[in-house]
Amino acid sequence: MIALTVNGTRHQVDVPPDTPLLWVIREVIGLTGTKFGCGMSLCGACTVHVEGRAIRSCVTPVSAVAGKEVTTIEGIPESHPVKQAWIADDVPQCGWCQPGQIMAATALLATNPKPDDAAIDEAMEGILCRCGTYQRIRRAIHRAAGTPAKGGAS
Repeated sequence: MIALTVNGTRHQVDVPPDTPLLWVIREVIGLTGTKFGCGMSLCGACTVHVEGRAIRSCVTPVSAVAGKEVTTIEGIPESHPVKQAWIADDVPQCGWCQPGQIMAATALLATNPKPDDAAIDEAMEGILCRCGTYQRIRRAIHRAAGTPAKGGAS
C-alpha cells in the first residue's frame, strides 16, 4: 500500500511502486482531468503538482510521491485567476493540453507572481498545444498575473 494525498484527500493505493502516478490518479483514484498524451514526458498533458512543483505524472512512479501532496487540475478552484484568465482569453480549443497548461501556469505564478515573457516561455516549455494557442496562453498568464501582455507567441 502506498499513501499519498491528492487534492487534500488522503489515499491508500494498492499498486506496484513503479506504477505511473498518472494511472493512479486516473484509474485508481478516478480523477480524469489529468490527461495522457505521450507517456514519455514530452507533451506535458499529464502535468500535476507535487508539493507545489509541476511534474509530469506519466513518468513519475507513484512510489516517488508517497506521503506527498499531489494537486491535479480538479484541485485548482474555478475561481483561481489562471482558470478565470483562461476563460476570459478564450484559450482552449480542443482542450486536451489545457489541464497541463493550467497546472504549469499556476506553479509558475506561485513562485513568480509577475513573470515576464521569458519566464512564461521557460515555465511553459514542453507543454505542447496541438491547436497552437500559445499566444492566448501567454496572454492569459499575464492576465492572471495582472501584468500587460506584450504579444508574440510563446
